[in-house]
Amino acid sequence: MGAVGVLAVQGDFIEHVHALERLGERVLEIRLPEDLDRVEALVIPGGESTTIGKLSERFGLSDAIRERSADGMPVWGTCAGLIFMAKNLGNSGQATLGLMDVTIKRNAFGSQLDSFETDLEVEALGGDPFPAVFIRAPIFESTGDGVDVLAKLNDGKIVAAEQGNLLGTAFHPELTQDLRFHEYFAKKMR
Repeated sequence: MGAVGVLAVQGDFIEHVHALERLGERVLEIRLPEDLDRVEALVIPGGESTTIGKLSERFGLSDAIRERSADGMPVWGTCAGLIFMAKNLGNSGQATLGLMDVTIKRNAFGSQLDSFETDLEVEALGGDPFPAVFIRAPIFESTGDGVDVLAKLNDGKIVAAEQGNLLGTAFHPELTQDLRFHEYFAKKMR
């Protein structure tokens, strides 16, 4: 069984580590490009997307992540991680990995005070609604060809999608006790 990497340069990476470990996964914190050689999949956590991008660039991780993703390595971005994975951020000049063919709107719901929780219907997970935690969350403004929408809010805003080996969630599954999104991602690397 291969290991799952969690990008550990900034943000709430330790919560993803703990969630994956609860599933019995072997987890490695990724801080340098050579760390990626030891994992079969990568989670990019929530945090501050600009900081995650700048640190990933400084440590040489951005190119290494692009390369491994192009070779088929599953990559999952949550909240800021999703922003960092996107091909387009509208009129923002922020650097991204440009992996997922989506346009993302940052802070789509407002400030920290506008954070909220809601239950999402996610057919791909089956069963009960998923308890989603939104903190200064983005939304998918648009999705390109080959992007499958996994979840929307009641008002139709897209908040989870996948494209081949890429998974993106605008919310924080790692901040709940529900491990179904982590299980879903772990299956992508099998």
